[in-house]
Amino acid sequence: MFRACCRAIARASSCSLVILAGVLTAGSAPATSPARAADEADLVQAHAVLTVAEGKRLIAKGVARMPAVRQAMRDGMVVICKGTTNTYVAEELLGQEIKPGAMVRGQVLPQKGGRTWAGVTPMKEVVIIKGQYHPELGLDEVLSQVRPDDVIMKGGNALDYERGIAGVWTRTREGGTTGKIEPFMAAGKARVVIPIGLEKQIAGRVSEVAEKLDSPVEALTAQPFMRILRGQIVTEIEALRILANVEAWQGSAGGVGGAEGAIWLIWRGRRADVEKALEITRSIQGEPPFIE
Repeated sequence: MFRACCRAIARASSCSLVILAGVLTAGSAPATSPARAADEADLVQAHAVLTVAEGKRLIAKGVARMPAVRQAMRDGMVVICKGTTNTYVAEELLGQEIKPGAMVRGQVLPQKGGRTWAGVTPMKEVVIIKGQYHPELGLDEVLSQVRPDDVIMKGGNALDYERGIAGVWTRTREGGTTGKIEPFMAAGKARVVIPIGLEKQIAGRVSEVAEKLDSPVEALTAQPFMRILRGQIVTEIEALRILANVEAWQGSAGGVGGAEGAIWLIWRGRRADVEKALEITRSIQGEPPFIE
């Protein structure tokens, strides 16, 4: 049911949290001016606490509304690589639910305990050509055909938001999916969009992490490599800008009772735009965890 029931039930319970959004101002003000330089008299702000799953849904909705993505959906090709956030993106673009795990190549789980999926039939990367989904095609079949106006979407495991780059865990030095699309990124043969949640921000530079992991030091635990991924980063911040024309920033992170890994997102702009962003966040609050 496309998780709609869970979201609808949760809207009522989330209102008590968000109703204070017009007066709470946690965090520092954004460096950039509010969207479209709203008049001071009409300038307001609000906030929402978004779980990891809610953030993924918000990012997916924002990616689906990007002008470049809409153009590629209409006139070209969109390739959605495997990943959890990209599963939500595929759902938004296809208008159908994807079974959790079917579109995931690897995942990070607790080293003790945790839940995973079993008996899920894996699917290829999602390939959409001029609005038509081609389930028989995957990344390997179409990569040589991409053009500059086409869009390739690839998620990440580590986010260096300040520098606009992401890191991706890979089992080999060749880099798996990231290694395959890197030549196209370097040559500008396709637009690379990186849907990635703010919960994946790390302390330090992603490039330094990748360099240290590649250094000749004995590892007492089996560890993967990290490849650098460059492209158009889309987090919850960019998603709200795309969807509601507001300037957003992150106030804090974490919580309890299901808010572990959650973000406190604040946004500012014209009253109508801020209210629109509130409606959007309320509509996604209650999104169930990726694995229940």
